[in-house]
Amino acid sequence: MDKIYIISGERSGDLHASNLVLSLKSMNSKLQFRGMGGNYSKNAGVRLALDYNSVSLMGFIEVIFGFRKVLKALTLVKKDLLNYHADAVILVDFGGFNMKIAAFATQHGIPVHYYIPPKVWAWNQKRALKLKASTDQVYSILPFEPDFFSKFGMFVQYVGNPLLDEIKKFTPNDFFINKNELSTQPIVALLPGSRAQEVSAMLAKMIALVPDFPQVQFVVAGVDSLPVATYELAQAKGIKVIYNQTYDLLSHATAAVVTSGTATLETSLFNVPQLVVYSTSWLSYQIGKRLIRVPYISLPNLIAGQQVVRELIQNDFSLKNLQDELQLLLYHTERRKQILEGYTRIRERIGEARASDKVAQLILESIAKK
Repeated sequence: MDKIYIISGERSGDLHASNLVLSLKSMNSKLQFRGMGGNYSKNAGVRLALDYNSVSLMGFIEVIFGFRKVLKALTLVKKDLLNYHADAVILVDFGGFNMKIAAFATQHGIPVHYYIPPKVWAWNQKRALKLKASTDQVYSILPFEPDFFSKFGMFVQYVGNPLLDEIKKFTPNDFFINKNELSTQPIVALLPGSRAQEVSAMLAKMIALVPDFPQVQFVVAGVDSLPVATYELAQAKGIKVIYNQTYDLLSHATAAVVTSGTATLETSLFNVPQLVVYSTSWLSYQIGKRLIRVPYISLPNLIAGQQVVRELIQNDFSLKNLQDELQLLLYHTERRKQILEGYTRIRERIGEARASDKVAQLILESIAKK
């Protein structure tokens, strides 16, 4: 019986890991799974050695201060991986942590499959050589990545984007408005992120918009894996926080303000004109600014290879800029049209669905050869 160790380190990675596990199980019911992840992986049948919530950090300086926590988790996972006697390791996103696990597993002769590789094209591109040395196969969900990795002599397979699979499975709730006691006013969705640190940094600035737009209703996309207190600031101002219904919220939204991350691509696939925002500590930003080698940080713009949506990063993430941009998203027909045309190009570049099944098939073929 093949034993697989699978590791994800935040919510979207956990979701993609869980779907991959379900695809693998559908193709081989004898597989066993253990690793690190969250509720999605657990519900898919992965026995968790560690919950990712104890390790997930954002920002360069925050990671430095949280190094002891990360080191402790790395030690635990490495020990558990060896004790488990895994036939293969599957790493899902979570670059800083998983690159170390990849090197460790390779040293111990365990085949490494990397699904959603680190964004080495964004900064310190020579990390691609480390990735090449410590992986057996790499599966990409961004259409521009295989060309980038080929410059380093790597064969990386583009498998499509798993968000397409998620959206395809989604069935809108016809009673969403009534169920959540929303009004008939146009909805502006606020997506502040999925980590407590992120939400704290983004939400206060997002909800500062509310008094200037009385003609719309703002609704926060909440996740129940975070403490309720994370959203207290919004609730105290009478702003609805709706948990675990992000796709329903996007399917009803007229516009959205979204923290940079996977949610920006989800928002584009739901055809919702959006404004992308992000801020971190001053020191993290100064470090990042000097390292990052790409002109954009949001997935829609990176996939399109041009600006489709406006990004307000760090000092640009001001109330005045938020007000001006949201005004355009809501009431400027030409701006909305340009964004929607950009979304069409993005969908064309992403291609077809079924990423999880494609990766599962490739992994099983590789294990069979071993």
